[in-house]
Amino acid sequence: MKIAALIPAAGSGQRLGHGPKAFVRIAGKSLLERSASALAPHVHEVLVALPDGMTLPEGVEARAVAGGSTRQESVLRLLEATDADLVLMHDAARPFLSVATVQAVLEAVQRTGAVTVAHPLADTLLRADGLLWSERVERAGLWAVQTPQAGRRDWLLAAHQRAESEGYSATDDAGLLHWAGHAVTLVPGEASLFKVTTPGDLLLAEALAAVWDAQELA
Repeated sequence: MKIAALIPAAGSGQRLGHGPKAFVRIAGKSLLERSASALAPHVHEVLVALPDGMTLPEGVEARAVAGGSTRQESVLRLLEATDADLVLMHDAARPFLSVATVQAVLEAVQRTGAVTVAHPLADTLLRADGLLWSERVERAGLWAVQTPQAGRRDWLLAAHQRAESEGYSATDDAGLLHWAGHAVTLVPGEASLFKVTTPGDLLLAEALAAVWDAQELA
């Protein structure tokens, strides 16, 4: 069974403010290098969707594909570029991906065909009216969706093609699989698997990278 890792990295990174986000470096390594190197030992190939005119940054061993104008379009192009049986989709902006999480996703997707990493919510949740507390939201049973997400390539390709023809957009691929009628299994994630989106996230990532890299060298 052939397994591919797909990384849509064609975003502009406007909220972070440092150009294309996947190329931002943390402790000497780009976000894309960190994400791709975490996946490469566990799959047969890594494919990356890049912005127009960009090439893979130094240190990234992968096959490049031209990205689309949206994340969803980029993933469709990645799916069309591989003949793998199973695919793992991962955000380049989640650079701290553990071996244990990758292995748990691979085990689950081979059993069920559709998987996402997710993290149980721990904070109190509320609904606001402007900047005023409106009501408390019960957090029991609520999870924050992370990546990697994984699925059978034929299921994902069909879901993306249907979404394209019907004009439907989803924020992630597990959401598309659920929309297409597939049961999606949750794999518990980790707090360290946060998404680098804002300048504050970048500061947190810089601090975590020193500890993360030291553990990998130990």
